[in-house]
Amino acid sequence: MDPQAFIRLSIGSLGLRIYRTTSNSAKSGLQDFSSPCSCEIRLRGFPVQTIAVPLLSSPEVAPEIHSIASSFYLEESDLKALLTPGCFYANQACLEIAVFTGRKGSHCGVGIKRQQIGTFKLEVGPEWGEGKPVVLFSGWIGIGKNKKESGKPGAELHLRVKLDPDPRYVFQFEDVTTSSPQIVQLQGSIKQPIFSCKFSRDRVTQVDPLSTYWSTSDDGADVETERRERKGWKVKIHDLSGSAVAATFITTPFVPATGCDWVARSNPGAWLIVRPDACRPDSWQPWGKLEAWRERGIRDSICCRFHLLSEGQEGGEVLMSEILISAEKGGEFFIDTDRQLRTAATPIPSPQSSGDFSGLGPIVSGFVMSCRVQGEGKHSKPLVQLAMRHVTCVEDAAIFMALAAAVDLSIVACRPFRRKLRKGSRHSL
Repeated sequence: MDPQAFIRLSIGSLGLRIYRTTSNSAKSGLQDFSSPCSCEIRLRGFPVQTIAVPLLSSPEVAPEIHSIASSFYLEESDLKALLTPGCFYANQACLEIAVFTGRKGSHCGVGIKRQQIGTFKLEVGPEWGEGKPVVLFSGWIGIGKNKKESGKPGAELHLRVKLDPDPRYVFQFEDVTTSSPQIVQLQGSIKQPIFSCKFSRDRVTQVDPLSTYWSTSDDGADVETERRERKGWKVKIHDLSGSAVAATFITTPFVPATGCDWVARSNPGAWLIVRPDACRPDSWQPWGKLEAWRERGIRDSICCRFHLLSEGQEGGEVLMSEILISAEKGGEFFIDTDRQLRTAATPIPSPQSSGDFSGLGPIVSGFVMSCRVQGEGKHSKPLVQLAMRHVTCVEDAAIFMALAAAVDLSIVACRPFRRKLRKGSRHSL
C-alpha cells in the first residue's frame, strides 16, 4: 500500500507576556489581566481556529515546548493553492495569529468588543512543500501595537510553529455499506482493490465464531421486531484472499427511547469492533466499541462515541472520540487528539497517556483516522483516511474499515422509528 503525502502544520508552546508602563516610563513590568486571552489562527482555505492563550506573569516562565494548541493538515492540492498567488489574495499566503484580550459576545444586547493586542504573521514558503520536518519559528516575538512608538515590546507572544510529514492511506467504499461493496485504496486517479465487506442483518448462526459475543433470542427478525428495534446487523471485512480480517456488529440494539421514536443518549445503540485473535485460530478479539444516538435540536445530529477496549487500562475502555454528525448533511467522524481536545465535551487521553492502546500503538497523538459519511437517505460511500504511522500491516487498516462501516450504518440505525407501518411496507431502516 502506497500512502499519499500530507503534512501537519502544528502551532504550540503558546504563552503571552503583556508589559505595563507608568506615565513617566521609569518603571515597567508584566501586566496582570483578569480577562482571558485568546488568539485566532488563520490560514487561507481553512476554517479559523480560536484558541486560549495562557498569560504568563513571570518573565522567567516559558510554556511547555512540546504542547500543541492547533494543527492544520495539508495535502498536495492545499500546498499548491497556498504557494500560488490568487487574483483576490495577497501575493504571499501566510499563517496569521491575531491575539486578543476579553471575551467575544454581547451583554444585554450590547456588543462587547475584544481588544486586539497584536498579530504574528509567517509567510508560506517553498520549504512547506519539501516534505521534511522543519521548525518554522520557535521562541518569543513582540506583537504589541506600541512596540514601534515606545521602543518597548508592549506584548510578547511565545509560540512554536513546526512542519512534519504525516502521510496517510486513503480508502473508499465503492458503494453503500449495506450493498457489501469493495473497498479501494485511492492513489491519485488510481483505485486499487484492498478489501471487500459483507453486510448482513441476519442473526449469527452458532457455527459463526462471532456467536461468542452475540446476544440471541427466540424471536425472529420479523416486521414487528424491525419496527421496534434494529439489531442483527453485521459487517465482515475480507482481504483479497477472502479471509475475514475484521468485523463489526450490533451488540446493543438501536431502540426508541420511552415516549419518543428515536434512539436517545440515555440508551444508545452500540457496535463491537473485533479483529482475529492471533493466539487462537477462528476466534475474535474485541478491539473497540462504538455507541451512537440521536441528538434532537433545530437540526438533528447523530452522536458517535468510540472507546478503545484495552485490558491494560483500568475499566477496560479508553474514550478516543465523541463526534456530532449532521443527520441531514452527514459529516466527518475522526480520531485526532489535537482536534478532540479542543472540541470534546469529555476528555480523551493526552499524548502523554501511558495506557495500552492496542493497535493504535503505545502513544496516540495527532491525527489517527477520519471517515466522511453522507446524511440520511443519501448514497453514502464512506471515505476513510488513516495515518500511516498507525498502520503496520493490511490487517491494521481493516479494523478501521470495520469502524468506518459502523459509523456509516449508525446514521441509518438512528433514523426515527415509524410508530405504524404503512400498508405494503415490509420494514423501516
